[in-house]
Amino acid sequence: MQHQIVSRDEWMKARLDLLEEEKELTRRSDELARRRQELPWVRVDKTYRFDTEEGSATLPDLFQGRSQLLVYHFMFGPDYKAGCPSCSAVADGFDASVVHLANHDVTLMAASRAPLAKLLAYRQRMGWSFPWASSGDSDFNFDFNVSFTEQQQRDATIQYNYRQGGHALDIRPAPDPVVTFAGMCGVDASTYGRDRPGLSAFVMEDGVVYHTYSTYTRGVDGLWAMYQWLDRAPKGRNEQGPPRFRRRDEYGTR
Repeated sequence: MQHQIVSRDEWMKARLDLLEEEKELTRRSDELARRRQELPWVRVDKTYRFDTEEGSATLPDLFQGRSQLLVYHFMFGPDYKAGCPSCSAVADGFDASVVHLANHDVTLMAASRAPLAKLLAYRQRMGWSFPWASSGDSDFNFDFNVSFTEQQQRDATIQYNYRQGGHALDIRPAPDPVVTFAGMCGVDASTYGRDRPGLSAFVMEDGVVYHTYSTYTRGVDGLWAMYQWLDRAPKGRNEQGPPRFRRRDEYGTR
């Protein structure tokens, strides 16, 4: 993009025009947050089992004594050799938030279908400490629309992000970025695409768990600390070609 070079006064006028739009976006964002909190709740009666560092756990156990639970659906399928690079970039910001969320009566937990030992080994590699549960022995991922079967892939019946088809992970042949990220996880594109990212929110009242909210794809953009900075940089995300980001310990190998 070719940018204009202007005087300070001209820049100030343009900046103040943009400021009004930024303020309007902030007000709109506040309104959307209020509407999220006003969504109706759905009682969760099904028993889900998770493998955690403290042993076998149910969904209520994941709350860790708090009334609210945020689960990040981290793309790490049973056959993956390493976690998804995109999810890893998102998760790089979790540790700093865990203590603040806990102070607000919220537990932040990641969940993936890979075995716990594999998840914890990867967490150690990445230098993280946030809680991570394996959901591989339950229907949790499937019921909350972040994991899918080979049959669903073959039949093109995957419902993800509240619609059928249309996502990059559903396209065949797979786009180059999907192939690249799948290779970085040690699997083919089809295997990689059977697990998807997302965020689900739960609340517990009088011992009963309710599902309150889930979001997927661009809905988790706000969790990417990296992107919040890049969106304010002169060249933005600067990813017209393949994604530039890697796992935090791989930049030196590019």
